Amino acid sequence: AKQVPDPEAFIEIRGDGTRLEIEQKFATNFFDEFALEEALRIREKHGGKVRVITLGGGKATEVLRTGIAMGADEAMLLDDPAFFGGDGYATALALSKAIEKDSFDIVLCGKQSTDDDRGEVGPMVAQFLGLPHVGGIIKLDIVDGKATAECPIEGGKEIIEVPLPAVFTAQKGLNEPRVPLITGVMKAMKVQIPKVTPGDLGLSAEDIGVSGSKVRVELYLHPKKKPPVH
Repeated sequence: AKQVPDPEAFIEIRGDGTRLEIEQKFATNFFDEFALEEALRIREKHGGKVRVITLGGGKATEVLRTGIAMGADEAMLLDDPAFFGGDGYATALALSKAIEKDSFDIVLCGKQSTDDDRGEVGPMVAQFLGLPHVGGIIKLDIVDGKATAECPIEGGKEIIEVPLPAVFTAQKGLNEPRVPLITGVMKAMKVQIPKVTPGDLGLSAEDIGVSGSKVRVELYLHPKKKPPVH
């Protein structure tokens, strides 16, 4: 899951045009809510446990507490300056190492984040883990160690069957995310969120963050202003 700027947050280009200043208003990424809800539904039907993982600073614990409030069993925060400022590649590498710390059957991510909007981290996680990936799913059934996923395509839909473990990215239409109960919110406020460093994952500072990135931002530009409508 990812913490992203609130849609109404003020964003300004700063300095030499290579960094953004974002108002301190954040929310859980829209598509990640569908991924979390699907994980909870799978657990309710098949058993197991749900762990929510995010990479970010201390404030990113809000995303994890939201997950706990909804019903997740565990949370993990990748919190270290070396993680920050990385591109999708560096982020996916760190997340895949965190996922590998425990056994798992299914990895669920949102199909894209509403800030960077690239839709790359989920597929890259699958690549690092060496697992099949199905993107943009709107239906998921688990039977006998296999998953059958449904994805919309132009003019129809596609049905894909993959063995587990596997990685899936979720989109709107998969489910309707639940509203946390007050008891869940109270539990989430008290829970201790474990923090993980690069060393815990067997990574060096050169592997992640800015140093481990394959993409460098050269310049942010304001969108062109639309002409007035008469």
